[in-house]
Amino acid sequence: MTTHDISDRPGMSGEAAPWWKTSVVYQVYIRSFADSDGDGVGDINGLRAKLPYLASLGVDALWVNPWYPSPMEDGGYDVADYRGIEPAFGTLADAEELLREAHGLGFKVLLDIVPNHTSAAHPWFQAALRNEPGARERYVFRPGRGENAAEPPNNWQSNFGGPAWTRITEPDGTPGEWYLHLFAPGQPDLEWGNPEVRAEFEDILRFWFDRGVDGFRIDVAHGLSKAAGLPDASPPVPGAHHTTAHPAWDQDEVHEIYRGWRKVADSYDPPRIFVAEAWVANNERLSQYVRSDELHTAFQFDFLRAPWRAAVMHSVIDDAISSARQVNAPSTWVLSNHDVVRHVTRYARTQPDHLVESHGARLRWGEEPADLTLGLKRARAAILLTLALPDVAYLYQGEELGLPEVEDIPGHLRQDPTWRQSGYTDPGRDGCRVPLPWSGQAPPFGFSPDDAHAAPWLPQPTDWASRTVEAQEDDPDSTLSLYRDALRLRRAHLTSTDALEWIDSADGTLAFSRGDLECWVNTSNGAIDLPEGKILAMSTQSPTQQVLPPDTSAWLVRG
Repeated sequence: MTTHDISDRPGMSGEAAPWWKTSVVYQVYIRSFADSDGDGVGDINGLRAKLPYLASLGVDALWVNPWYPSPMEDGGYDVADYRGIEPAFGTLADAEELLREAHGLGFKVLLDIVPNHTSAAHPWFQAALRNEPGARERYVFRPGRGENAAEPPNNWQSNFGGPAWTRITEPDGTPGEWYLHLFAPGQPDLEWGNPEVRAEFEDILRFWFDRGVDGFRIDVAHGLSKAAGLPDASPPVPGAHHTTAHPAWDQDEVHEIYRGWRKVADSYDPPRIFVAEAWVANNERLSQYVRSDELHTAFQFDFLRAPWRAAVMHSVIDDAISSARQVNAPSTWVLSNHDVVRHVTRYARTQPDHLVESHGARLRWGEEPADLTLGLKRARAAILLTLALPDVAYLYQGEELGLPEVEDIPGHLRQDPTWRQSGYTDPGRDGCRVPLPWSGQAPPFGFSPDDAHAAPWLPQPTDWASRTVEAQEDDPDSTLSLYRDALRLRRAHLTSTDALEWIDSADGTLAFSRGDLECWVNTSNGAIDLPEGKILAMSTQSPTQQVLPPDTSAWLVRG
């Protein structure tokens, strides 16, 4: 069984970089990864059984989406108990055994923490509904506006559609105050100006750090602090999502919270780490989250939003690296996750010449047929680009299989609250969350045991037989093999001290070197000649070794 130590990169000169500055992290959306007990829902023991697969893939660390007790109104991002395990996923003992086994294989393990809001089923919110003393001060409750306080306190809208406020009924049956929920009504926002809230979450961090968790991905890291007075928001900018000024997002006061979290993380030996999900206006704002006394890393969403256009990608990479370096932080590259259209499908449609709004891609591009053959070709090229870049990379489960977005899930089977709250106009995120295909010729494709008593919680396409792990395992030209080869070559050829240096290349292409490795990417419509050298990897087969076809990337070493 493959094991590896990521604390010190092979071939690294000088002092070894901390693991979190160089790792490749694999995101596990646990409901859709592997189902061990046949109930149609992925679980901890399913993940434990697949750890050897992840070791053979060659990743360094795992990020596990929320596994806490939850009503599942938003796929587990409505947490009812931050110190427990959702029974559908297993037990706390299962979780502790997973941590032990993962660490035994050399993996670091990150969990997801959801600090912007709790579940409405959380004991704190239930106490607030009962109007127990001090309970409502933990959440954002406000009186309404207008006659009989019948209008919401401001004009904020939920990210999932509709108003961001819900009025409660008081214990005596009368209409009461309104509470804020920037997502689903079952996800009331916490009041982070309350010291009790801050103390509670620092204690939650310690609870999991004490059990060996190596760090956390912070959900909605930009959303904890709200502008004083909760003023009305300006009309939304079409096509923007979290990236324009809003009194609910990216307030300067949030940084004080993370300075407190950093002190907790640094009190452990070795120190624990954080990665921020922060949708902000620009990389200058993003860099503030990763200053030396705050968080360690933050997802580079501009890279995810970049179309398959060399010029846009070049600009994004330059800006991201420059901004991160100003605060001595690594860049954190990501192509897909559980909230956005899978990049095989994003790349399968017309590509603009500017950053795209990934969350709106389903709506804007939905009428254009997806050329998935083209999308997969571009996605294979994109992973070679991503893994050649300096610093950290995150992979989303199933991308190593070349999975596309599942866009034809019947409406009555969709579970994302976005589908309902948008009035059934936005299909939401279920299409990137479909359970993984492991083996076999028909659903559930090995996701569940052969004697499963329930179908997968979201339907799998019947034509996924060619995309299973089993089908790709021994095929040297498969996407799975490409990922394995690229991860092995990355470990062998790239170190933390290898700076990116751009190489002049034709329009529609980009090229750079890191150490002795060169990465060439062709997003144009024509083939280009590569320099003389040894080809280490190419995302598609070339008619001749030194020619790079359209929508293809290559790694080479000159000489």
